Amino acid sequence: MGKFFENLNGVLIAGLVLAILIVVFPNSGFQNSVGSTDLWLGVFQWLHVFFGITWIGLLYYFNFVQIPTMPTVPAELKPGVTKYIAPKALFYFRWGAVFTVVTGLILAYLYGEEKALLLNDPSNRLIGIGMWLALIMAFNVWFIIWPNQKKALGLVEADDATKAKSARTAMIFSRLNTLLSIPMLLAMTNMH
Repeated sequence: MGKFFENLNGVLIAGLVLAILIVVFPNSGFQNSVGSTDLWLGVFQWLHVFFGITWIGLLYYFNFVQIPTMPTVPAELKPGVTKYIAPKALFYFRWGAVFTVVTGLILAYLYGEEKALLLNDPSNRLIGIGMWLALIMAFNVWFIIWPNQKKALGLVEADDATKAKSARTAMIFSRLNTLLSIPMLLAMTNMH
């Protein structure tokens, strides 16, 4: 049993198989909750939540755990974080953002809410606000946080002053995303 749980890919595949079984199992409640003709709606809603948890979970990890803890980590241990943990976490962080936005836009289309981005329909305004906040956050991830983190972590060449400035910029925009995530989650969870 321990060998199974040591294999992350195996655990993920098993979780996916269990989710599929819930979808296809008669009387599981899945078909009733999304409607038998709305299978794709249910699948994309699930994917959107899965990727959203990945993205926002890592955002909160960075802001609640890694950033506050790094000043207390002994200098000889910091490379373990900056060379191994942070780059891997940032990979899932930025791709979680992409897949959250993509599945969210697909859901908006499936729900007929793609015009919510215009914010001119009161019945769809809340989801539109959430969509705009998520788009701003995803932009920050790819075009501000990630380029600055590459410098701060030494993944691209930069002098010490540039690394320090880049680390601060990445932290400020990560905190901005944390701030925006709170109303974004309110908007997203109260629409559907």
